[in-house]
Amino acid sequence: MVAFIESFAGQVFYLGAFIVALSIIVTVHEFGHYIVGRWSGIHAEVFSVGFGPILASRVDKRGTRWQVAAVPLGGYVKFLGDANAASAGADEETMSRLSDTERRHTMHGAPLWARAATVFAGPFFNFILATIIFAGFVLVRGIADDTPTIVSLKPLPVEGVTLLPGDRIVAVEGTPVATFEDFATAANNLPPAPLVRYGVEREGERIEVMGPQALPPLISGVAPKSAAIDAGLQAGDVIVSVDGTTIWRFEELRSRAMGSQGAPLSLVVWRDGETFDTTLVPRERPVQTEDGGFEMNWQIGIYGDIAFDQQSRRASPWEAAVIGVQATFASITGTISSLVAIVAGSISSCSISGAIGIAQAAGAAASQGWDYFIGLVASLSVAIGFLNLLPIPVLDGGHLIFHAYEWARGKPPSDRAMNLAMSVGLILVIALMVFGLSNDILCT
Repeated sequence: MVAFIESFAGQVFYLGAFIVALSIIVTVHEFGHYIVGRWSGIHAEVFSVGFGPILASRVDKRGTRWQVAAVPLGGYVKFLGDANAASAGADEETMSRLSDTERRHTMHGAPLWARAATVFAGPFFNFILATIIFAGFVLVRGIADDTPTIVSLKPLPVEGVTLLPGDRIVAVEGTPVATFEDFATAANNLPPAPLVRYGVEREGERIEVMGPQALPPLISGVAPKSAAIDAGLQAGDVIVSVDGTTIWRFEELRSRAMGSQGAPLSLVVWRDGETFDTTLVPRERPVQTEDGGFEMNWQIGIYGDIAFDQQSRRASPWEAAVIGVQATFASITGTISSLVAIVAGSISSCSISGAIGIAQAAGAAASQGWDYFIGLVASLSVAIGFLNLLPIPVLDGGHLIFHAYEWARGKPPSDRAMNLAMSVGLILVIALMVFGLSNDILCT
């Protein structure tokens, strides 16, 4: 009974995290449609978060009804003259009663540029949300100094450490280090050992001290839907041994996982001064290569980190904004590369998740901390923005294709063509949803 209650509570937590993440992303997406439509002179009758029975609502001074509905799995903006929430067609009865001036304030009577801008604004605001989140992380965490100076050492099961906070590393095992890039290069080439010889500057003097492996088997984060999260591993855990062999470097753990060919790995894990045993089975996952392609590798789903917190400086708003844009662009290009690789057969179609998989990812991220959850919201916002730009009728990208046709031909597609395209688009979207759900159930 206790196990059932714990399992049920876990599922509720995952579902709650999914609903919160989806609500944030959908609200921002629909607000993009709303605000750009308003700026373009198109009147919104309803702004709804969720579908179904209305739980709460109010009408603002512009005559827009803002409401929260009972089913929190989406949202919509219904503009004046729309036949439905998808803006797929005009309500002819309503349109016939409007004057020319009033028709200008509808989605179907507005100029082409206003309609196209309003449609594009939804996905664009998803990208803006991701950029703000990525930039916010930079503002909160700062930018690491180029010189490797220690702020604090991370807890590790190693004795004999004389490296101290405030030390500036100038050498690693005799290799001079001037920048953090130099440090990273030296760290990647260290032999496996519990302690490493560091040259440091301390209180104006250069001395040699002993410190932990620069890149130990320390977990900084756990990937959603991974073998590691199923095994209960957490950020801060240190892998002490794999299949009875003691390891000291993260690279040793990575090599063991990649070479496992899917065979179970027995781990001894150190957490908060105590050790415990666990077993996990690596899973084959796509990894992006340096040339932008993908290859399949066996992974357990953890991220590593250096053995200390590095000194950082405060980022300017401009620096944060630039890094945020770069991170969003990288996420978009990564999504495109993944889809191309799936179509080409380079990676498995199991990489496409449905609602269950997204809920699991949201719950797993939330369980690791608010920063992981907010980071997932940013990544999902990019994915949803990109998905909505696909040229599929019923999606924003499909509407933009119709607008492009109207611009090129000087008239919109016929009602018959529009209705047929919308039917096909709806079938495609439903098929994609079913495919994602089947992956959630059948793929490991």
